[in-house]
Amino acid sequence: MSGTKSGLAEKLDRLLYRADELRALLETAEGGQIGALARELSELDPLVEKVGALRAAERARDEAEAMMADPEMRELAESEYYAQRDAVPVLERELRLMLLPKDSADEGNAILEIRPAAGGDEAGLFAAELFGAYQRYAASRGWRFDILDYDESEVGGIKGAVAEVQGRGVFARLKYESGVHRVQRVPSTETQGRIHTSTVTVAVLPEAEEVDVQINESDLRIDTYRASGAGGQHVNKTDSAVRITHIPTGTVVAMQEERSQHKNRAKAMKVLRSRIYDQQRMAVDSARAGDRKAQVGTGDRSERIRTYNFPQGRVTDHRIGLTLHKIDRVMQGELDEIIDALTAEDEAARLAAEGV
Repeated sequence: MSGTKSGLAEKLDRLLYRADELRALLETAEGGQIGALARELSELDPLVEKVGALRAAERARDEAEAMMADPEMRELAESEYYAQRDAVPVLERELRLMLLPKDSADEGNAILEIRPAAGGDEAGLFAAELFGAYQRYAASRGWRFDILDYDESEVGGIKGAVAEVQGRGVFARLKYESGVHRVQRVPSTETQGRIHTSTVTVAVLPEAEEVDVQINESDLRIDTYRASGAGGQHVNKTDSAVRITHIPTGTVVAMQEERSQHKNRAKAMKVLRSRIYDQQRMAVDSARAGDRKAQVGTGDRSERIRTYNFPQGRVTDHRIGLTLHKIDRVMQGELDEIIDALTAEDEAARLAAEGV
């Protein structure tokens, strides 16, 4: 037995022992103890079930291998042996992934922010299309997609947009989208048929609850002003737009989507809280901070994570070298193939870091 496998076996034995211990404690627990013990056991239950599947596969493999020594049983046992032999490493890998340290934000909601960077009106137009792609992706997964702010430009694009995406595991799926997205295509306003390159920045923040981030009212500067919109669509005759500045960090959030100053303030606080929470997470996790800096960049054309090339009909994610020749479907929100590949790459890197 290899050292790695032995280490895994020992870890699984400790896990099973703890689950048995929790069951025994629950039989005599009282009051507030019950909830805490039950929560810990419910977190271990999926692991216990997977360990059971692994141990059963190992036993079936060993029994089939022993049966193969009997010439009369060999043919019958052979297919079972190979099936279980192949199942064991798959189950081991699944368990190792389940045992990796969890990001507490992964199962929660996210704040999605999209802004045009380089490229003028064309960047704003693509930003609006990309925002729509994420909205369709959310719908395909049964998530709730609430637009917090949508600042439309005069030509039909956006100056920026913010959405709250709610559902199980939203942040885990969307966090890889943070970065600079580059688009190459012939703009509708281009008379010479030349391909233009523009960029859009995407930021995906874990949504923070009030318990996650403590914000003192005395640290806030709140300004109100009159909302404005493209062609006067959202112009309000009252000072309903809100700009909140968190003085200690210099974080600024402006919101004008609602006609109510109270609603705009509530939305702005939600985004502000999530931005500060993200800053705090980066401060205590240097690896994530470096990754975020490399992904989000400054909006310059050269700092990109993904390119959407419309003339060639392809989408390329530069982090993993993945190219899909289905740009129309990607822009319709079919993002799972890209996100699955990014997730797999991230899992492989984390397993490698654990020495697996």
